[in-house]
Amino acid sequence: MTTAALVVLAIQIAIVGTVFTYGLQATRGDLLYIVHRPGLLLRSLMAMLCVMPMLVVACVYFLDLPQPTAVVLTALAISPMPPLLPRKQRKAGSVAPYGLGMLVVLALVSIVTVPLSLTLFSWLFEQPLKAGPAAITKIVLTMIVAPLAAGMLVSRFAPRVAPHLVVPVRRVAMLLLIVGVLVLLAGTWRAIGASAGHWTVLAIVIFVVAGLIVGHWLGGPEPEHAAMLALSTASRHPAIALALAATNYPGEKFAPTLVLYLIVCTILALLYVKWQRSRPALSSGAR
Repeated sequence: MTTAALVVLAIQIAIVGTVFTYGLQATRGDLLYIVHRPGLLLRSLMAMLCVMPMLVVACVYFLDLPQPTAVVLTALAISPMPPLLPRKQRKAGSVAPYGLGMLVVLALVSIVTVPLSLTLFSWLFEQPLKAGPAAITKIVLTMIVAPLAAGMLVSRFAPRVAPHLVVPVRRVAMLLLIVGVLVLLAGTWRAIGASAGHWTVLAIVIFVVAGLIVGHWLGGPEPEHAAMLALSTASRHPAIALALAATNYPGEKFAPTLVLYLIVCTILALLYVKWQRSRPALSSGAR
């Protein structure tokens, strides 16, 4: 097995392990949290599946983007949220019901919406784009549904064991993720620099900032809802985006552009979280 394959495997195991810990802590009520709030659900779907794809269409039309950048942004815009987000801001590691419910809903919805979105993009861009529902279903099941269900089963049938698994599994997953990302950066940093020109960085910044603004606005007055939807709208599932890009353009190398997006998104997301956490302090200080 090559180094690249090992890195991808390590990151996949890290994601599966993280989602498994969500299952260890989740309840049926958590999964149905967003379903019982149809207004919030509709705004969430609108932010991620309508506003962001339209923004990418505008970027592709008005900016002279290289093909890898245009393809990656298009794939990201129609991909669901990444499985690393559903944690409460103020309680590290605890599960946010809104984030967890949205993770599952958007993952399942993407099986239908991704092929439909690519059909629309094919018509707009006059290029044959495709995505088999089977490929999306496989990623959704293996990376989200299966580990989440496994964690909930362990919590259901071994309730005394489940709480003791959360911290060690999360730590191993985080270690694998950090090592995998560092190795990936070490192997692609030159290619990342080469892909940073021709409006690429500007387009990625626009994508992330617009996602944060749109998600925060449509998240509503509840700070936790606004923060979760902002991060979810700006951050997308990299595995699904890469699969879509590679399927439609097998000769292109999309990893450097995708890694550049992850770097920019991480930096801007951290700044947003810092701003979001400072708001109550500022308001209380003003009083």
